[in-house]
Amino acid sequence: MSIPPRFKAISGALAVAAALLAGPTAATASATPTAHLTTASASIKSVGSVCYSALPSQAHDTLDLIARGGPFPYSQDGVVFQNREGVLPKQSSAYYHEYTVITPGAPTRGTRRIITGERSQEDYYTADHYVTFRLVDFVC
Repeated sequence: MSIPPRFKAISGALAVAAALLAGPTAATASATPTAHLTTASASIKSVGSVCYSALPSQAHDTLDLIARGGPFPYSQDGVVFQNREGVLPKQSSAYYHEYTVITPGAPTRGTRRIITGERSQEDYYTADHYVTFRLVDFVC
């Protein structure tokens, strides 16, 4: 399993943040990335959200594993999530990755997953195998 792509994108996000803090000239130069984030944020809101504290403990465990880069319990963890259902905001084909949230007593991987985007803290929880998604809110 490789490091999730969003960790590679952190340096780009830091550059955008530095440009915004530097003043109007730098902010003007970064108008395209900012516009992209605004568009993505609008799409994310249509998915819904869930407080981190409201997630099952197994989802916390999965998020901790993702932050550490593994090891993951299933070989499918970390594979590209293709968003075939089209519920998540439209992105490039390798933008999202999926990870199993263990379901106690389930004989298989179960239906619970964390889907990560490339941006920091862009984590979605689904308890019903991709029918609905909730963006994890780490602040509430």
